[in-house]
Formats: sequence, C-alpha cells, structure tokens
Amino acid sequence: MTTAIYLRCSTTRQDVENQLNPLRDYCQKAGLDIYKIYSDYESGDSKNRAGFGEMMMDASQKKFEMLVFWSLDRLSREGVRQTLHYLEQLENYGVGFKSFTEQYIDSTSIFRDVIISLLATLAKQEKIRLKERVMAGLKKAKLEGRIGGRPKVHSEIIERIIELKNRGFSNRRIGRELQISNTSVGNYLNSIKK
Repeated sequence: MTTAIYLRCSTTRQDVENQLNPLRDYCQKAGLDIYKIYSDYESGDSKNRAGFGEMMMDASQKKFEMLVFWSLDRLSREGVRQTLHYLEQLENYGVGFKSFTEQYIDSTSIFRDVIISLLATLAKQEKIRLKERVMAGLKKAKLEGRIGGRPKVHSEIIERIIELKNRGFSNRRIGRELQISNTSVGNYLNSIKK
C-alpha cells in the first residue's frame, strides 16, 4: 500500500526526527511503501501549513492510499470539527489514515465506523460547548453593562459606503478606505437593498 507520512513540530527548534524514525520503522514492518514524507514547522492551528496543504492536494489526486501521522494533535490543532473535516476529506479521497500513538484512530481497522462516529460526536459536542461559552460571555457582558455583538456603524459611514459603491468601488476597496471588513460592507449594502 502506498503511504504518506505527515510530521509536524510547532517550532524549528524541535526535531521531527523523533516522529520520523518510529513512523518509518512502522511502515517498513507493516510492508507499507512510503510515497512521500510531508512536514511542517509551525503551529497545528495554522490553516496555511505548506506541507499539510501539499499532502491534502496529493491525497485528492490519489498519489497515496494511506496517511500515517504521529498523533491527531500533530495532524491538526484547529479543533475537533476541523480535524474531523480533514479526516472526512481523506476518506472521500479514498485515503485511509492511522495515528501511530493512538491505535484506536485507524480508518483501516474493523472499528472504522465507530471511530468516525465518535469523532463526529466529539465535533458536535465542541460546537455545543462553543455556543455555551459565547452565550455565557454575552450574559456576563450584559450584567456588566456592556452590549455584545459587533460595534454599530454610524450613519455617516453607511452613507460613505453607498457613495463609494455608486462610484464603482469594490467591497474590498471600500473596506480598506473605511477601515472595516469587506464582509461588513457587503452586509450593510445587502441590508439597504431589503
């Protein structure tokens, strides 16, 4: 089976060799042919890891059939939902995955469906906990006399948005001009149309 290895350390001061040597040995003993070794030296919560991006691109092109990584937190630290999304993407590409240190995270075992269900449940629980934290924060802010949510935009800024849009400016350029996000510009323009 053609296999890829993914390694990640948070900083260049750390050494991926601690992960690489045992993973290579595992692949050799399991009779897995190593297609490529991908590595990153940055935080696992970063969405723009070059090695990870290349690995996912190669997976989508079916350049390997199996991905082996040290542990789930070495693969990603973007939260359970996003990590589950990556694992689902691999599954959709026809690529199996295995965590070296967490034997139960193995899409090639007979417990594959149980693992996927468990990870999906964890992702759902994380979403619920996030919502609870946001609501608790808003409640606390209200008790302290603060109002949560986005800051209100003054009518002068809305008028300026309309003026710049009428002059043919893009939402992005308007956002730069007024120092607000282009998403906010779009939201204000959409609310005016309604």
